[in-house]
Amino acid sequence: MGHIIFDTATTLNGWIADEQNSLDWLFAVEGGERPEERLLPPDAAVLVEGSTTYEWVLRHEGLLEHPERWSQLFGEKPTFVFTTRELPIPEGADVRLVSGGVAAALPAIREAAGGGDIWVIGGGELAGQFLDAGALDRIALSIAPVALAAGAPLLPRRIESDRLRLVSAHAVGQFARVVFDVRGGCEALSSGRSRPRG
Repeated sequence: MGHIIFDTATTLNGWIADEQNSLDWLFAVEGGERPEERLLPPDAAVLVEGSTTYEWVLRHEGLLEHPERWSQLFGEKPTFVFTTRELPIPEGADVRLVSGGVAAALPAIREAAGGGDIWVIGGGELAGQFLDAGALDRIALSIAPVALAAGAPLLPRRIESDRLRLVSAHAVGQFARVVFDVRGGCEALSSGRSRPRG
């Protein structure tokens, strides 16, 4: 069974978007607009994101006007968007709108992943809900040389050090790449359960 990974870029003081939910701060960093392949989960079969992240990407990339760009950016990977609203979907994109909690949606997400990894792109609150459900295996951060005064927090949860084990930390261009395993990730959740790790 694949892993569930929260992999995102963050400022050095823990924001993943600014007050306008924009990532312009990230794209201004050298390598931020098109990150190196080693900054992305190599085995991600499914993408998961919240509605704020999804809508921002639609606007920023002009995907409704140019739906062919979806496959250029995301390939054929199914994308699950957690939302309470009906949202537009680019023509031809495999976007699946889901509502409700993570635990209820997880079996369908795992089935779509087919044993591959699940990449939780954002936002931080959604990643926190995966953590709350015992369904987060890894947190991988690309820390940019940027500080913001406010915005969307990286992970609005209290997590003590006994829950995280440092896997690696190294420089990739202008980013500090830091990876933690989550102890007790993927605790039993319906049919797609796996044993806690660590």
